[in-house]
Amino acid sequence: MTRSRIERIREKIRRGEYDMSAHAMEEMAEDDLDIEDVQRAILNGRIVNIRKDDPRGTKYTVEGAAADNITPVGVVGRFTATDRYLIITVYEICEKKEK
Repeated sequence: MTRSRIERIREKIRRGEYDMSAHAMEEMAEDDLDIEDVQRAILNGRIVNIRKDDPRGTKYTVEGAAADNITPVGVVGRFTATDRYLIITVYEICEKKEK
């Protein structure tokens, strides 16, 4: 039986077989998040979007709670040619306010 996509991503996080883009690091800092928040969001979150239109590889959006179990975090990433997981961007999910 094949592993689910989210389990494959989680395995890469658990094993430390992932990298973060400079953009992801900047966005993480801008939203006052840290690496533990990103890891927890992936380890306890779920895939909410899959984009197959990028020539560099399928991108997965995972949403989950940060280390505080309150702050919602989104993480976009993809598998690389060397089978590592590349975290492309990270963001705090903010509800849109209606006018």
